[in-house]
Amino acid sequence: MPEGKFCNKMPVNTEEELKALLGDTGGKQYYEEMKRLDVDKDKLWTTIQNTCKSRIRTWLEICAHCGMCADSCFLYLINDCDPEQVPAYKIQSTLGEIIRRKGDVDNAFMRKTMEVAWAKCTCCNRCGMYCPHGIDMGIMFGYLRGLLYGQGFVPWELKIGAGMHRVYRAQMDVTQEDWVETCEWMAEEWEEDYPGLTIPVDKPDADIMYTCNAREVKHYPEDLAEAAVLFHLAGENWTVPSEGWEETSLCMFAGDWEACKMQVLHVYDAMDRLKPKRMVGTECGHAHRATVIEGPYWAGREDGQPPVECLHYVEWVAEALREGKLKIDPAKRIKEPVTLQDSCNYIRNQGLKEVTREIMSYMVEPGCFVEMNPNGEHNYCCGGGGGFNGIGLFRPQRNKALITKRDQILNTGAKLVIAPCHNCWDAIRDLEEEYKIGIRWSFLKPLLIDMVIVPDHLKPKD
Repeated sequence: MPEGKFCNKMPVNTEEELKALLGDTGGKQYYEEMKRLDVDKDKLWTTIQNTCKSRIRTWLEICAHCGMCADSCFLYLINDCDPEQVPAYKIQSTLGEIIRRKGDVDNAFMRKTMEVAWAKCTCCNRCGMYCPHGIDMGIMFGYLRGLLYGQGFVPWELKIGAGMHRVYRAQMDVTQEDWVETCEWMAEEWEEDYPGLTIPVDKPDADIMYTCNAREVKHYPEDLAEAAVLFHLAGENWTVPSEGWEETSLCMFAGDWEACKMQVLHVYDAMDRLKPKRMVGTECGHAHRATVIEGPYWAGREDGQPPVECLHYVEWVAEALREGKLKIDPAKRIKEPVTLQDSCNYIRNQGLKEVTREIMSYMVEPGCFVEMNPNGEHNYCCGGGGGFNGIGLFRPQRNKALITKRDQILNTGAKLVIAPCHNCWDAIRDLEEEYKIGIRWSFLKPLLIDMVIVPDHLKPKD
């Protein structure tokens, strides 16, 4: 069967198509159709010839099969050191095999490869730190996901996610009107406690253009309000764009590279239109990677940089605390054992370890901050990155993957975990629901709101 009603090689481009796919609860029909989906071998090999450049081909050739990547992979360790979980094996037996066969692979091979690409790798790239040749497995798995997406072999939830970006330019069905109304609503709700609070929309030449995650708008808009309060207390000249406010990219998880470009250009267009001095993105690791690290290349920017300087939220918080724009009430600092989850996407891939520790020095009473082991750029993935959190088909594998982070947290003795990243926050929430180890978890914003000193001139009048 060349194409199914839901499972096919065509991206979701309309709201009607999106609603139809959402109506297939759990992807039941989708996955049945996938079992009969033909592989367009000519297209697959042509795509590889046109896009698989010397870097990836060199990495595949120079892999020495030394096994040094094995112990670096939390999925290998948590699965009883299964040889098929060795990173080098995973990529050589999938992408390497497709290239060796010149695209001559069948349906069963592609379905098995889909499981490897989304259930046996989170693209955390910890293995790349230990490879003696510097092979970047995350890049190769990202490329493999793109090949699979182009052939229709992509998890149901991620085809929906990529479709959301194509239809709404957001990972959820949040329209421009929904977004602006939410900004107005949150400002009104919180203005009584913080007189003069606004969420400026489309203010040109601001010092900061703030972007966020559509999940915040859809499910917990108080996160947007908390960001507004902290900008307000810090005296920032800031704005949000009416269009181009969504920083995330589920299409990156899906391997829909065309949608990745569409999404990031939407954000860059807002920068060009409003001309802010800087962009600050919310507490989300993959959003930062998609917009700031990978995005310039998808957008074809020759300098490899976004149109304006871009900061992850932890960078802005550290700066605001360092410069005294935000001041912490010492009596309200965290006075219990607390640990910190290091996000792969801005710690390992951008080196912001010291910035996050600087924040801890302001927020946590001396002696109460407990590091995970390992930590920083050596920390393990939360267990749900790279789209793993949201794929129902692979939920048993994901739940097992959470054990590594569970044990790391238990070993700290901390009951509070600070997780300035959406995927990490979700994974830690889920591991508590699954394993009930008695922990709490939080973004930075609500903790800061509780401990920051409100200047007298910004306090409500009695």
